[in-house]
Amino acid sequence: MTLISAENIKFRYSEKPVLENVTFTLDEGQITAVIGPNGSGKTTLLKLINGSLLPDSGEIYVGKKNTSQYKRKEIARKIAIVPQEASAVFPFYVEEIVLMGRFPHLGNYRFENKEDYKIVHEAMEKTDTLAFARRRFNELSAGERQRVLIARSLAQQPEILLLDESTAFLDLKHQLRFLKLLKQLNRDDGLTIVFVTQDINLAAQNAQKIILLYTGKIYAIGNPAEVISALNIQEVYAVETLVDENPQSGLPRVTLLT
Repeated sequence: MTLISAENIKFRYSEKPVLENVTFTLDEGQITAVIGPNGSGKTTLLKLINGSLLPDSGEIYVGKKNTSQYKRKEIARKIAIVPQEASAVFPFYVEEIVLMGRFPHLGNYRFENKEDYKIVHEAMEKTDTLAFARRRFNELSAGERQRVLIARSLAQQPEILLLDESTAFLDLKHQLRFLKLLKQLNRDDGLTIVFVTQDINLAAQNAQKIILLYTGKIYAIGNPAEVISALNIQEVYAVETLVDENPQSGLPRVTLLT
């Protein structure tokens, strides 16, 4: 069943067009990767799905509602977004940062209860952040901060998780652990995931659908074998590559030719 759909989306910052005539559908429970060169509109696309930006023209739907029809708390109960990086203006404890993920579920007269703290601690266990729950967020390394932001998004208990370069600051151990967690949440909880990455191999090995953006337009969309080809990469990234099959997964594998 289609969960996210966009039709002829156009968006610009001031006079600079960022996305033009972008049309796609994403199914419920699907893992989608968004790839493309710098400046191709990947982060903007996530913000449009999240409703934090509205298109200049065209329509984008989450479920049966246009994103413009959602109230912020309502869409925050449905969608969580993990930015590339965030810094805390105030020296919040890590647990406080993750607890902010429960805000969409709190009413005007309801404060955090034991169930909220249980959800927060489970999110921190899954992201290996519970050990520094009482440390200040701004004292953490970039990789540790990223894991905290992922924990905060899981504490929202969303239906859709949007991730913007979320593995960029993670070491290999936590990158692998994070990818396994995403697949587990997708498999066991039916979580729909859309992630932006510059790592084409990571996209090919972990996504069911790939959107390749180029100069604000969809250059290719489909499963990894349909999108990841030496010709597409050469035309979009202007680099020569060898694309063969990963011997373990059978999915496309990209090697740069120097």
